[in-house]
Amino acid sequence: MLDVPAFQLFGRLSALVPLVGVAAGRCFAGNAALLGICDVIIAVEGTSLGMGGPAMIEGGGLGVVAADDVGPMSVQVPNGVVDVLVPDEAEATRVAKQYLSYFQGPVRDWTAPDQRALRHVVPENRVRVYDMRAVVEGLADDGSVLELRRGFGAGMITALIRVEGRPMGLIANNPAHLGGAIDRDAADKAARFLQLCDAFGLPVVSLCDTPGFMVGTASEREATVRHFSRLFVIGANLSVPLGLVIIRKCYGLGGQGMAAGSLKAPAFSVAWPTGELGGMGLEGAVRLGYRKELDAVEDLDERQALFEKRVAAEYEKGKALATATVFEIDDVIDPAETRRWITSSFPERKVGPQPEKVRPNIDAW
Repeated sequence: MLDVPAFQLFGRLSALVPLVGVAAGRCFAGNAALLGICDVIIAVEGTSLGMGGPAMIEGGGLGVVAADDVGPMSVQVPNGVVDVLVPDEAEATRVAKQYLSYFQGPVRDWTAPDQRALRHVVPENRVRVYDMRAVVEGLADDGSVLELRRGFGAGMITALIRVEGRPMGLIANNPAHLGGAIDRDAADKAARFLQLCDAFGLPVVSLCDTPGFMVGTASEREATVRHFSRLFVIGANLSVPLGLVIIRKCYGLGGQGMAAGSLKAPAFSVAWPTGELGGMGLEGAVRLGYRKELDAVEDLDERQALFEKRVAAEYEKGKALATATVFEIDDVIDPAETRRWITSSFPERKVGPQPEKVRPNIDAW
């Protein structure tokens, strides 16, 4: 009946040792619950995963459902249940080994991409998009990036990486989705990943390019006030160091969320020359702050010219070089020097299971 200790015992392992689950084929009910306790879920294509299988669904009077339609990967990857989707069990085994390797300490043999290439990833035009994953791959040791939950929360990238052989976590805004704005799913994704890194002693690199949190009536219907605040609560209580690298935009509460709550909280807060900072996005700030002045200009072309002039003026105030002069950030750096900042700022420490639990558990979500 219900007098079984498995779920309690397995649940108590959360944040004590790394837990990785692999699903292949059909996985329902108690098996799915055990899988859901794991820190990371790796699933083989074609897997069907659900809290109740066809028999339980039919028994509950919910109709007749084919096993493969209960929780296919087309559902469980984009909704965030599955962290990594792989083509077969051999690849699942390889990914599981790679995942566990980050909690076994540094490696001696490593190579890195030419760091000078990082100088050319971000376009000079501040409103042109670029590939943040190119920054991640360029920053980390060759072949060391394992991205988790790529199909979920597209506005946030979460990955395990190595820098000079040392394992660490990485969070990054994705400017190709909502311009890098942090929505509910992106906040949840980053907040839980921070818990994972904290539990097992992995320092965190935060690559910031965000105009802020996603706002609007539709966003508020998703309980964003609570979801967003997870970044502040978890970030402020990390036992591992977090290093902030501002790639381009660092605005408002979104920027503070990427910095564990404050630009003074990280082990280091630096910006690339393309960095820009402010209480809110420049365009929005100008539209609000200079509304009367702009409305007074009847000619649309003249109004646009005035708008662009005001934006340019605000940009000069908030660009990284200006902000660094008042010590809001530590420095403006050559992108090719980013790895040096990371390795020199993160002290050596034991990774993997800690002598005592750092956290009572890692959230299942």
